[in-house]
Amino acid sequence: MSPQIQLIHQTIGIVGLGLMGQSFVKRLDEANIKVFGFDVQPKAIESFGQHRFATLSELSVSCHTIIMAVFNSDQVEDALFSDQGLLKNAKHPLNIICTSTCDPNKMHQLAEKTHQMGHQFLELPISGTSMQLARGDCLGLVGGSLELADQLSELLNILTPNRQYIGPVGDASKAKLSINLVLGLHRAALAEGLHFGVQLGLDPENLLQTFQNSAAASSVMKIKGPLMVKRSYDNPQSKVDQSLKDFGLIQDLAEEHHIVLPFAKVYTSLLSSQLNDGKGHLDNAIIFEAIQQLKIQP
Repeated sequence: MSPQIQLIHQTIGIVGLGLMGQSFVKRLDEANIKVFGFDVQPKAIESFGQHRFATLSELSVSCHTIIMAVFNSDQVEDALFSDQGLLKNAKHPLNIICTSTCDPNKMHQLAEKTHQMGHQFLELPISGTSMQLARGDCLGLVGGSLELADQLSELLNILTPNRQYIGPVGDASKAKLSINLVLGLHRAALAEGLHFGVQLGLDPENLLQTFQNSAAASSVMKIKGPLMVKRSYDNPQSKVDQSLKDFGLIQDLAEEHHIVLPFAKVYTSLLSSQLNDGKGHLDNAIIFEAIQQLKIQP
């Protein structure tokens, strides 16, 4: 088995400085690991710090391990293989750790292409919000070579101390989408239960506390319940557009494998109403508002 990669003198690259990318940066900063980052959004670069910003080609030269925290599979592919991409300009073998929630089939293809170019690819989607990731109490889902995961274990312990090996590249994305399906339906059920009780005249904060002390309690309640009760969605931990992207992947896989997911269709319809109202950047707890807005048809 290959020796572990030592972090002491390494610089880690991060592609994508959104909510999850910023949480990875926080984890690495706290561990005193040098970080360079890239993002296409000027605001993200500004908040990250211009002195730590690097182009993709600069990352591929200065870093041996690069974390991908972008929106979807297409962005992963572009960042890796475009003319200005990481692997087109790499001067040495790279370890690519993809933490984005992606199409499992596409992940397998991108990993194969990465390997063919002489680089390594590990899948590490994160189950948990950006806040949970920053605290270190999320779950990392590992897909790929166990040998590579062992080589990178020092870094992985910093990024996500809690991990579970799922299988080959692609399987971790399948597990992540399965988890997100359950989480999304939990959010919808919580929103509907709160709506029901409030419309019957119950106090929302007291009702949420009752839920949390009952057999219906879940981690979703703890994280999303207060946002629904306060009707405050402006500081997202997970966004409407991200959730809908994931449910689009879920439905595509379901159709490919002839799986019927009736509740997923209802969830997608409810959250899509918020996206159509220009609220894709807000927290997905806003599904509570989608249910509030429903009217009984005469």
